[in-house]
Amino acid sequence: MFVTLSLIAIAMLVALWVLAKVLHYPRNICVLFFTSPLLACIGPTVTFIGGLLATKIAPSEKLATLPLTLMIVGTALGTIIVSQLNQRLGRKQATNIGYGLALIGCLLAMFSAVQGWFYLLLLATLFMGFSIAFSLQLRFAAIESVASTQSASAVSVLMLSGIFAAILGPEMALFSKDWIASEHGYAGSFLGLAILISISFAGFQLFSNPIVQDSQQQHSMAGRNLSQIIKQPSFIIALGSGAIGYGLMSFVMTATPLSMHDMMGHSLADTKWVIQSHIAAMFLPSFFTGLLIKKFHTGTVMATGTIMYALVIIVALSGQHVMHYWWALVLLGVGWNFLFTIGTVILPESYQSHERYKAQALNDFVIFFTQALASLLAGWLLFTSSWDYVVLTMLPFVLLMSLICAWHIKRRMQPLKTERMGDQARD
Repeated sequence: MFVTLSLIAIAMLVALWVLAKVLHYPRNICVLFFTSPLLACIGPTVTFIGGLLATKIAPSEKLATLPLTLMIVGTALGTIIVSQLNQRLGRKQATNIGYGLALIGCLLAMFSAVQGWFYLLLLATLFMGFSIAFSLQLRFAAIESVASTQSASAVSVLMLSGIFAAILGPEMALFSKDWIASEHGYAGSFLGLAILISISFAGFQLFSNPIVQDSQQQHSMAGRNLSQIIKQPSFIIALGSGAIGYGLMSFVMTATPLSMHDMMGHSLADTKWVIQSHIAAMFLPSFFTGLLIKKFHTGTVMATGTIMYALVIIVALSGQHVMHYWWALVLLGVGWNFLFTIGTVILPESYQSHERYKAQALNDFVIFFTQALASLLAGWLLFTSSWDYVVLTMLPFVLLMSLICAWHIKRRMQPLKTERMGDQARD
């Protein structure tokens, strides 16, 4: 396991060198590429061991997904506060506060595992969720750090770094699990997570606040009300893609470790492999997502992500062997990558630069509030019904995503039709 961690560290450094020296990305992108996955280890760590620890210390097994839910609730609630802090303090100073909250959360979780205090674990994951809200806003900092023509590739690079979190988080959780003696286990896992976050914090100090130039006209404008911004088709489509994509992903992913390990009796190693593969599938497509968007446009990529989610339903209903879970979770990860990336890329079309903080805050609040509800319902549905029922619940939302996708493609095709009609008229 130590060898695996060492190989991950070497791979991260090599990728960082390629970004900086070969591809000549700006320093901010390189800094975020290195620091974001270390901080993002919070998500896969809590996903992997949060439910397993909760089943040992929670009053009822039906509350096993509550730590993950509280983490996502913290993320949703934190987006509003983060938006204000980013505007007043700048992204760097605001994110430093997020790092502090992450470390506090790790220490509280470690103590809760030692003492067996379930409600302290909930408070810990809530703090971790607040910290994630800070880190997620950095995808907009990546967009602001490059030219508008490079926004898709910048987001793809940042999301690609998440593959390291997919492997590093669960590996570190198992490697450090017994660093601290605990009757309930996993206390050392949160100490290992705290070490990763501390390394990320040190590297993040090389980040510089991106400079966004507002036009003279924008300086004289107070900005539109949110009610005006959210009525735009581009905002609705971006929000729908992000919220449905994230909500369904969280819904199925949260239920998977409990269904695999606690209900079907699959080994912890197999469960870890499926979760790692899923999170890797969430970020690995970022190698080519930006290129796909440039070549085939956002509508085609959005449609592909929606089809992936439909395939998840088919595969997951086919059986509950390890490979059924594996294929379903891999397809789920790829579909999430396409839908979430598209939502992030389309969103800036709905606001001017001086409106960005409130538009980004509302977008992320809705997305992560949806994710929180999904993760909470996942555990309740799983233990009160079955895995198949959890999977079938995806169906109406996949159909809704199909309608949003069709609307987006129709809007994108309209300018092309107008242009062709103009060419025909000139001929």
